[in-house]
Amino acid sequence: MKQFSMYKTIKIDTNKKGVTTLTMARPDVHNAFNAEMIAEMTAAFEALDKNSDTIIIVLQSLGDSFSAGADINWMKSMVEATQGENQEDSLKLAALMRAINFCSKTVIAKVQGLALGGGVGLIACCDIVIANEQAKFGLTEAKLGLVPAVISPYVIDAISSRHARRYFQTAEIFHAQKAYEMGLLSEICPIEQLDELVERQIKFLLSTGPSAKQISKKLVHSVISRTVAQQKRLDQYTTQVIASVRVSPEGQLGLKSFLDKNKPKWN
Repeated sequence: MKQFSMYKTIKIDTNKKGVTTLTMARPDVHNAFNAEMIAEMTAAFEALDKNSDTIIIVLQSLGDSFSAGADINWMKSMVEATQGENQEDSLKLAALMRAINFCSKTVIAKVQGLALGGGVGLIACCDIVIANEQAKFGLTEAKLGLVPAVISPYVIDAISSRHARRYFQTAEIFHAQKAYEMGLLSEICPIEQLDELVERQIKFLLSTGPSAKQISKKLVHSVISRTVAQQKRLDQYTTQVIASVRVSPEGQLGLKSFLDKNKPKWN
């Protein structure tokens, strides 16, 4: 796996059974995204998709949180960026979500602690999600006057439009049990059993035909009527939405208030 050794924000390891573990390794910032991490994760998933040594991918993270969403320094750059620059930036995140969602290999998310915004998006793109019972989730963009546009196709697939209409607007935090009931999570368990449940799913997956797994995944995408090409067209729309919201007066107020550690005073 020499091609993966140059990464700075993630770690990758493949065992003899063909299980590749991709670990987000920015625990000091709760594995929040920045441009470098988005680029590295996208490149890694695209490479693993073509890697014959990999059968299953486990997406996990170091530290107490799965992913807190956008890195604060990345968010600072959004404030000064033009609408065009914001869309170009958002297209890179869209490419990451696409790379995970349409990866031909089975992707399991192992989730602990907090998952916010884009972190929820990552989870929604995975095939199987195992989380500990104390995990917390939030689509918190509206608190900043923003919207979860780029991740919305995958989150809506996972939790249904009814729940999305609520949580996109309220930005409230919800617990693992609620996330499980909504369909975002496949299994929940005490944190000490997290590894055991992931290994159990891996055992099931290794007992099934490699082609059958890949065809089954494509079948689901086909039945819900969204191919990679269709997703790219949808990404053009969702990135236009978030770009326009970021440069709007409300988006600017929300972002600047967050960076100044104040609560925005909405009109």
